[in-house]
This record gives sequence, structure tokens and C-alpha cells, in this order.
Amino acid sequence: MKKVSNGFIYTFGALGGLLFGYDIASVSGAILFIQKQLNLGPWQQGWVVSSVLIGAIIGALATSKFLDTYGRRRLLIWASVIFFIGAITSGFAPDFWVLLFTRVILGIGVGITSALIPAYLHELAPKRMHGAVATMFQLMVMIGILLAYILNYSFAHMYTGWRWMLGFAALPAAILFFGSLFLPESPRFLAKIGRVDDARNVLMGTNKGDVKAVDKALKEIQENAKMPTGGWKELFGKGVRPALITGLGVALFQQVIGSNSVIFYAPTIFTKVGWGVIAALLAHIGIGTINVLVTVLAMFMMDKVDRKKMLEFGAAGMGLSLLVMYTILKFDNGSKAAAIVSAIALTVYIAFYATTWAPVTWVFIGEVFPLNIRGLGTSLCAATNWLADMVVSLTFPMMLSAWGLDNAFLFYAVICGIAIIVVHKEFIETRGKSLEEIELDLHKAAGTVDATKAVGHQA
Repeated sequence: MKKVSNGFIYTFGALGGLLFGYDIASVSGAILFIQKQLNLGPWQQGWVVSSVLIGAIIGALATSKFLDTYGRRRLLIWASVIFFIGAITSGFAPDFWVLLFTRVILGIGVGITSALIPAYLHELAPKRMHGAVATMFQLMVMIGILLAYILNYSFAHMYTGWRWMLGFAALPAAILFFGSLFLPESPRFLAKIGRVDDARNVLMGTNKGDVKAVDKALKEIQENAKMPTGGWKELFGKGVRPALITGLGVALFQQVIGSNSVIFYAPTIFTKVGWGVIAALLAHIGIGTINVLVTVLAMFMMDKVDRKKMLEFGAAGMGLSLLVMYTILKFDNGSKAAAIVSAIALTVYIAFYATTWAPVTWVFIGEVFPLNIRGLGTSLCAATNWLADMVVSLTFPMMLSAWGLDNAFLFYAVICGIAIIVVHKEFIETRGKSLEEIELDLHKAAGTVDATKAVGHQA
């Protein structure tokens, strides 16, 4: 295979995130039109929005087996095909049930990429670039979300515009397919299946020919690759428990703090505080632009600030923004000033999320698990993330109906406070460590390795 630049590798390796972001966000604008044309009630609307998450759970869980059997690159190619089929068929869906089924297909692609890409990018990138490269996945997610917002607005004047909103994802899916054909396989997967020379060649490319760095990295990879592939017993064992708590915790809290409910239902929220449909979609574009910009900022911060501190700071900012929205809506709902302040607070909330919880979650999930159970661990965390996302998204319309928008925001603000406590007390820190060093730290903490023999693993 012809060698390609690191920029190409990291960009196309993360491109699945664009489809991920586009497919979860395009329905946020499309649902405003789908509900009228297909005569959907609140419960059906919730299922149309959250059906992609059912597929995401399936895709994430299936990834654990395929990731360690067929490799990272081949699985990314399969995901692009699934994305293409799901996008085309959802655009032509004639009724609620067909739309539901095609959204599940799309979700399978989302689930695969969410479990695959963070681990793949971590395994390709040098230690010093782990955070920045892994954050490229989240940057692509935010670009995909912004693209969805722009197209939602562009097609809003067409009677069948929602079909174009959903079907457009077929184009980036095709680009991902052809780009993936030129991507290298993960050096850790290559070493695990005995292709050491191929692993060295990939490392030479990603480390810019630094022989000393490649020799050290390959030695560590080979040592870890000797370990037999683990199962559920190893994943829930004592030695991996801190990693499991961190991975599952960050996956769960990322959703129950309400982030994707805001992304999915932002146009609906804007209309409820007094904005018109077109104005709501236009405001959505502004939020998406800010998301992309602050995610770029997160890329520069990721390898300079501890992961835990970023999560704590983000949860604090999000919680305060939610409290502002609660206060305004509680005491001044319906006025023009309330609509404007709510929109600003909502934008600040999403900016805090996009800078911290959005990228750090996938960085943690991609790097925290040992190699022999990485596929299983990342899949379980991704599936947990999507299960929590599905529950939150499915219940959000009913929460709005039963509690009101103000109390819904107050609920999520309380969850942000709980998240800060859990992150501070229970999560482990991984910044500045190679994947092998993180694994060694877990073994040391569990007493399953002699620290005096830990030669070559120092930070």
C-alpha cells in the first residue's frame, strides 16, 4: 500500500466522526417537518430521534469482536458502507416504520465508529499527540453537526427538504469509503497478529522516521501483544477496575448531563422560548460554528491540561449555564428578553460541552483499557454511552411535557454537580502517558506486576 501523510491518516481516520455528528444532528431539524408530513405524535417523534441510538448500541457491542478479529481499517470500511446504505434508505422512507428501521441501520454505523475510531487514532498517534489526534474525532463530529445545521436551514424551504437532510450523509460516507482504502492498519493490531515488520513500517511513518522512538514503542507493543485476548472476566477484574470505572463513568455522564438532548432538540427548545422555526434553525448554525471553534481550542488544550480537570471545569460551566436558563425560564418565560438570554446560555452550555466532555470522553475511552481487552472495553463504553443517550433522548420530550423546560434544565444542572464529584474521586488520569504506560500503571495498582521490572515504560 502506498504511504500517505500523517495528516491524511489522522483526517480520514477521524472522518467517521463527521458522519457520526451529521447523522445524530440532521434529525434535529428534520423532525420539525417529519412530524407534520408523517403525522407523528410525541412518542413517535422520540423514537425517530432515538432510533439511531438503538443501532449505535448494536454497532458498538458488535465492534468488540470484529475489532480484534478483522482489524481497525477493515472495520472502518464496513462502517462507511453501512452509513451509505442507511443514509440513502432513510431519505426515501415512506412512513414511520421504514424511517425507524433505516435510522437503526445508520445507528449501527455510528456505534461502530464511536467504538473504533478513538482506539484506532490512539494506536496510530505518538504519545505526545494522543490527546490532540484523538480530539480530531470530536472535531469531525462537530463539523458534521454544523454541516447538518447548515443543510437543515438550506432545505427548510422545501416540502421534501427533510429527505435531503437525511440522505445527504451518503456523500461523506462515499468519501470515507475511498479514503479508508489508503489508511494503514493499527501497529498494535499488526503486532498482535504477528506482522511485526508491517507494524514497524507504520510506526516509522507516524513517528517521522525516529528509529529510537519506534524501537521503544514496538518493544512495548510486542510485550503487551503477547498477552492472550481477554474476555468479560478480565474486563471486570481487579486490575482493570479503575479503567472500567473511568471509561463507563465518562460514557454515562456525558449523556445524563443532557448534552445530546440539547443538540437533538435545540430547534425545538428555541421555538418553545419564542423563536420561529426558520430563526431557530439559523440560530442552530451559530451554535454549530461556535462548537467547531471551541473544539479546535480543545485540541490545543488536550495534551496540556489534565483530562480530569477539563471534565470538572466543563461540568461546572455547563451546570451554571443550565441554572441561568432555569432561572430565566422560571421567572420570565415568554418575553423577548427571556428568549435571547436563554439562547445565549444555551450556546455557552454547548461551548463548555464541546471543549471538555465531548472530546475528553472519547479520548478516555480510546486510551484507558489494556490492549488485550481494548476492543471489548471500548465497545462496552460506547454501548453504554449510546444506551444512556437513547434513554435521555427518548424521555426528553416527555420530560418537557411533564416538568416544563425550566425544571428539565434544573435536573441536568444537578447531574452536572454529581459528575464533578465522581470525576474528582473515582477517575484515573491518563494525560502524557503511552497506552502501554497506562496499562502498566493499572497492573501496579492491582499488584499484578513487579514495578522493579518496569523497564522501558517510564514516562
